[in-house]
Amino acid sequence: MTTPAPVVTAADRAAAGTVLAREAARFAGFGWMRGTSGNLSVVVSREPLRLAVTASGLDKGELDPDDLVVVDGSGTPVPADQGPGAPRKPSAEAGLHARVVALTGAGAVFHVHTLHAVQAARYWPKGVELSDLEMLKGIGRSAHGETVVIPVIENSQDMGELGDRLEAAMVPGVPAVLVASHGMYVWGEDPMQARHHTEIVQWLLEFRLTEG
Repeated sequence: MTTPAPVVTAADRAAAGTVLAREAARFAGFGWMRGTSGNLSVVVSREPLRLAVTASGLDKGELDPDDLVVVDGSGTPVPADQGPGAPRKPSAEAGLHARVVALTGAGAVFHVHTLHAVQAARYWPKGVELSDLEMLKGIGRSAHGETVVIPVIENSQDMGELGDRLEAAMVPGVPAVLVASHGMYVWGEDPMQARHHTEIVQWLLEFRLTEG
């Protein structure tokens, strides 16, 4: 059997690992990735699709650039594209990251477990409505004159089922979905935009909860 040629280079992995470690440390510092919770991904190849995903079971505030797993469009690790050292385990949610990328064309997907995301999903299980806020511009929506809904889906341990729910609930032009009793998935064209979207969605949820 012929061993598949690697798609992802050592330089690709190093660059992706540096970004993932930096963003994970930032969010962990905010208390959004407590313990080993949450996972982040960045696209390192489109054809074929390859994502670098934070490795499972590690403190997200102390990741090294090597603490990632390269997965394909189904979220399955690709042996030829891994770095040296002991194999790392991807998050069980890696497949969901890949599905978001396939659906949206995103370059990065961030999944964090903020308290406000869980609270908002519990208070507004049919979606969190927002309007007349300047911060809505930060996710590409109008500050006035429209109501924006951040969708909420029920959680599931079956990633295929959860992915179906996410796909059905996604709102065009809203780069986020809340997962009840879990957290939120947010995405962007690149890691910096995904970071900004995550921080802005968090602000919007905090505001909505304060407003009641």
